[in-house]
Amino acid sequence: MEGDFIKIKKYLLPLSFIYGLIIRFRNFLFDTGVLKSRSFTIPVISVGNITVGGSGKTPHVEYLIRLLKDNKKVTVLSRGYKRKTKHFQLAGKETTARHIGDEPYQMFLKYGDQINVAVDANRCEGIDLILKNEKTKDTDVILLDDAFQHRYVKPGVNILLVDYHRLIIYDKMLPSGCLREPQEGKQRADIVIVTKCPENLRPMDYRVITKGLNLYPYQKLFFTTIRYEELRPVFPEAAPFSLEQISKNHNVVVLSGIASPKHLLLDLANYTENLHPLTFSDHHAFSDKDISRLNNLFDSLNEKRIIITTEKDAARLVNVDGLSNDVKSHIYALPISVAFMLDYREQFDDFILSYVMKNSKDSVLAKTNNRNEQKNNDKADKKTISF
Repeated sequence: MEGDFIKIKKYLLPLSFIYGLIIRFRNFLFDTGVLKSRSFTIPVISVGNITVGGSGKTPHVEYLIRLLKDNKKVTVLSRGYKRKTKHFQLAGKETTARHIGDEPYQMFLKYGDQINVAVDANRCEGIDLILKNEKTKDTDVILLDDAFQHRYVKPGVNILLVDYHRLIIYDKMLPSGCLREPQEGKQRADIVIVTKCPENLRPMDYRVITKGLNLYPYQKLFFTTIRYEELRPVFPEAAPFSLEQISKNHNVVVLSGIASPKHLLLDLANYTENLHPLTFSDHHAFSDKDISRLNNLFDSLNEKRIIITTEKDAARLVNVDGLSNDVKSHIYALPISVAFMLDYREQFDDFILSYVMKNSKDSVLAKTNNRNEQKNNDKADKKTISF
């Protein structure tokens, strides 16, 4: 059911109250203009959340990439969480997850020949550098990854993701809950997407969630679910393999360094009872000890065995040393994508495409020329009248 992954630490509620006051004051400074938000002449779409942990940001950003990349020059700008570099970085041939972070690197591996991927903790500076850089200055649209709370940028479209299993209406502020800001922060969103929904949601479930979120009329609400795609070998040594080939007596090591692996484990349990979770914290940097642990665990299993990991973890694994040949030949990434429910995909696509088209460089230039032409005509009319 919705909100079933939420656990409130009631003894920490006083600290949550104090933290909430601090965040409310910060938002007040932005709302009153004491702290400034910048708008840009280029279309900017932000995707983010107000909870700690994964709500499906990367697959939703990738959905936008696929929607836009064939007709627009797209640049993804992320903070690059837990990267080993500083300041602005633009992904290139020599880039690894250490340079830009695992999630941006994941997108670069999949779409790097079709889009640009950059990272900068200072998003305003990042956008400025994207528009000045010789390689990226012709960008048509910028996708801001994980930037809902980065209020120094005022995006043209602000998308808030809400995990179905951790609905913000049932959650509390950090540290007793997982909210990074009070739930009224959702008011800044143009679009709210309830993510990771079960495919068998009933009409009543949609109504309960819609009523609970209590959005404004101008805000659009969508629901998405996760779709698993074909397993992808992490290393060339691995032969093609599919989820359907997993039998009930298969031993599956589930290697994950993500914020919320519970959903993944529950889904894989439908294929086999013999799951061997090897879980780490979100964005975990695999150490020699971790790799040795993985090698030893895999060696201890019988021959009917594979390793399944996430695309984000795979982005970090491809550059680590010490993996045994057996592990390399049996490890697969499980790609995920999102699907819109209630047949609302076309409505979402139309909204995004319309925004990008209306705010494109050509459109803005045309509007500017029209305004200038109108001003010149007005001046000419005034001169004629005065004559």
